[in-house]
Parts: sequence; structure tokens; C-alpha cells
Amino acid sequence: MSALGSLYDRVGSHTRTFDCCDTTFEVHAAGVRAAGGVDAAVAVARDLEGQLNAFDPTSDVAALARTGAVTNPHVARLVTRGLDYETRTDGVFSIRYGTTERSVKGYLREGGELPIHDDRAARVDVDGDTVTASRPLDLNGIAKGYLVDRAYDALQGPGRHGYVNGGGDIAGPTGGGVAVESPWGGAPLRVLATDWNVATSGAYKRRRGAVDHIYRPLDGQLGARNVLVTVVAQRDCTEADVLATTCAALHPDDAIALVDDWSGAEALVVHDGVFHETGGFDAHVA
Repeated sequence: MSALGSLYDRVGSHTRTFDCCDTTFEVHAAGVRAAGGVDAAVAVARDLEGQLNAFDPTSDVAALARTGAVTNPHVARLVTRGLDYETRTDGVFSIRYGTTERSVKGYLREGGELPIHDDRAARVDVDGDTVTASRPLDLNGIAKGYLVDRAYDALQGPGRHGYVNGGGDIAGPTGGGVAVESPWGGAPLRVLATDWNVATSGAYKRRRGAVDHIYRPLDGQLGARNVLVTVVAQRDCTEADVLATTCAALHPDDAIALVDDWSGAEALVVHDGVFHETGGFDAHVA
């Protein structure tokens, strides 16, 4: 820990865990008014969950699916970035298949009939804060990272620092030890020492039987190709979240090639027990 970090902890620290986005969030702050910073971050996370949860009929994302239009600055920002990432990943990441996303997530939550891929892509337009879409959108692969970023922004203040961990999507790790959980249990696969944002995705998380939460728009197949993906991204947790979701759907060689060519990002991909890393990933390992 740095001398500045030690000073913050001596002033005071506060940590809270809570349920959000179908996972457990942890918010930690150290320094001046640490508890107030944590309170602000939790409030932002819960407020955004209410706006972005597609399974909450009162949310703005649900209203967009129901009516085809909504005015909400957060939804507009997510859709704008989602469309940009669709272009940058050649369609491997896409927000246009919300019907499939609802089918998959509904099955993971409640069971029932096996989900199928609906290949009818939505037509989308963004005008200021207003989004129009011909079909439901899928913001699942980008919204949690965005929510983590906004909570992290709320956490900050003069003489205070901390982190937000939303089920493995982390903003503000500040170089501390971040364990990459092993899908097989036991010791972590890696311990990261990084100031970059972290996101993890993979087939072993959020699954029911043979069905997991990843689907692949390009070939219409459901299921991750890789058991685990961990991405560190310099820009923000939103970008780390998108890249982790994208890499989970790619052959490991293609995933590594994508991130190697992506400025400000590194990745670890685990496939059939074999570890694949981008050229600079080891610089973020303790």
C-alpha cells in the first residue's frame, strides 16, 4: 500500500456489500467522509439499476422494449457506446438482439423452455437523450460495467479514494491485489496488481445446466466459447465489461488477437484448461 493509501486508511474507511444486478456489489472508501462516499455510490448504483433493469417493468429499458422509444441520458449513452463497440468488434458484440437476451436470462432465472436465438436485429436511432428501437435491445453486456463506473464516480471526493466491485467488474482497484477466481475452485488463477479497470466473464458464471449467459449474434449460437475471460481496461469498467463479454464469445486465438490490437486493454482467456494471454497482461499481475 502506498503512503497516501495508508494516510487515507488512518483517516477512516468504510465498506458495504449489497445485492445489485443479480450479483453482490462491494463498495469501499477510505479517507475523508468515507461513509458518505459509500452511501453516495450505493445510492447511484441502486438508482441506475432501477432505470436499466430490463426485467423491472417500471425501468426505462423495459419501457423502451415496450413502446419503442425512451428519453433517458444513461440509456442513450449506453446505446451509443454499444453501437460503437458493435462496429469495433465486427458484430461479435451487439446490443440489437434483446429478444434473445430476455429469453436466455429468463431461462437462467426461472427455467422453463430452452432459449433460442432470435436473429431479427433491432433498428436503433439515438437523438440526444432519446432512443428509438424497432425491437428490444440487449444492454446486459455493457450496463453493469457502466453502473460500476457511475457508482465509482459518486464515491470519489477530496481526500477520499476507494473502489467499486460489482460481481468481479471493478473500478478503482488502485493497484491492490485482485484475485482472478478459478472456475474449478481453490487458489486464484492470477492475482492482479493494476490501476486499470477489471471485468470477468465466462461459461462457469450464471448458468443453468448446459446453458450460460453468453450468446453469439454472428453464428446464432448460445454459450460461451471460453470457461473464463478476465480483461483489464484503462478507459473504464464499461469497456472492460464489453471486452470480457466479447472475448467470451470468440475462439481464444481470435479473442487474444482482438485485445492485442485494442489500445489500453489486456486479457487472460482460459479455454480447455489452456491459458492464453495478450502481450501486456503479465504487467498487470502481482
